Amino acid sequence: MSDEMGASVPINGSDRNGYVVDIYPLSSYYFGSKEAIPFKDETLYNRVLRMKSNYDAHGLRTCVEAVLLVELFKHPHLLLLQVRNSIFKLPGGRLRPGESDIYGLKRKLTRKLSLNEDGGEVDWEVGECLGMWWKPDFETLLFPYFPPNVKRPKECTKLFLVKLPVSQKFFVPKNLKLLAVPLCQIHENHKVQFSL
Repeated sequence: MSDEMGASVPINGSDRNGYVVDIYPLSSYYFGSKEAIPFKDETLYNRVLRMKSNYDAHGLRTCVEAVLLVELFKHPHLLLLQVRNSIFKLPGGRLRPGESDIYGLKRKLTRKLSLNEDGGEVDWEVGECLGMWWKPDFETLLFPYFPPNVKRPKECTKLFLVKLPVSQKFFVPKNLKLLAVPLCQIHENHKVQFSL
């Protein structure tokens, strides 16, 4: 791994048999800020009521989230958004009814990480779907599999690998923080709760 050239991280096995992702140093990227994004300030009860109403109107809620990797201190790091100093999330969000996964993820990434929402300055390279998580009801608990006892799940969250170019400018809303978190601190970390 070279600080100037970036690194290649094998996915699904060794370099020869699997998929290789090129990641580049965090110092290759520029991070700025832009106007804050308004959040729905609601209680858990109101959130559940809103989710039930949306489910009745549109059916299964589909969310898409991006896995963005950078290299820092010769180790891969994941870019996460920190919300209200307590919740860590992958960049992304809920799709509009009838919207495709790729188009919706590009729209969400542009809204949360680009200067302009027209998307003219960034062409996000969305790769393969890495996994799907399911909500059997309106609770916050996600399962990495479709529970066999559930007939009508309420939400499906899809994780996509997004390949970053050698350099890029990120503009983050003022009420969010974009953090580079080492992969080793994410797996089975019980001290910090990550919202997927």
